This record gives sequence, structure tokens and C-alpha cells, in this order.
Amino acid sequence: MYEVVVEGPEVDMLEKIKKARSKDKDIVRVVEEMKKAGVRELHGNEWQIEGDLVLKEGKVYMPKDEELRAEVIWLHHNVLAAGHGGR
Repeated sequence: MYEVVVEGPEVDMLEKIKKARSKDKDIVRVVEEMKKAGVRELHGNEWQIEGDLVLKEGKVYMPKDEELRAEVIWLHHNVLAAGHGGR
């Protein structure tokens, strides 16, 4: 297991993801199933809980919230490291 350090705008984004998750019926069902079974992994390791985040196939699950998804894309698309620089 490894530790991921999150800072800057990503901290706010993770909070938004956690809040939006409660409105996504699919993820609510998966989390309830995991809690009921008392496990941190479900369906092999397709679904996992790491801290406060839900992972699907090893990646942070993005709730079905179009505004939030667009914000994540914008946040990571318009940075110099991505090679776009907002252009």
C-alpha cells in the first residue's frame, strides 16, 4: 500500500466528489453492500474503499455529476504540465 498526498485545488475536488457520491444511486448501492458485508473490496477488487474515497478498478470513482466531471477535466486540462496552458 502507498500513501498519496493531495494538495491545492484537488483537496476541494475530493470533498466535492465525496459529497456528490451520495446522489449517485450506483455508488450508494455498492457502498451499502460493502458496509453490510464488512469488507473494503467487492467483486474481486473492482470496487474498493480507501479512506473516504471509493475506487473502481483502482481509480477514484467519479459520481454521475456532469458539472463535477467538467470541473475535473477543466482543472487538469488547463495546466502547464498537461501541455495545454489554457489555450
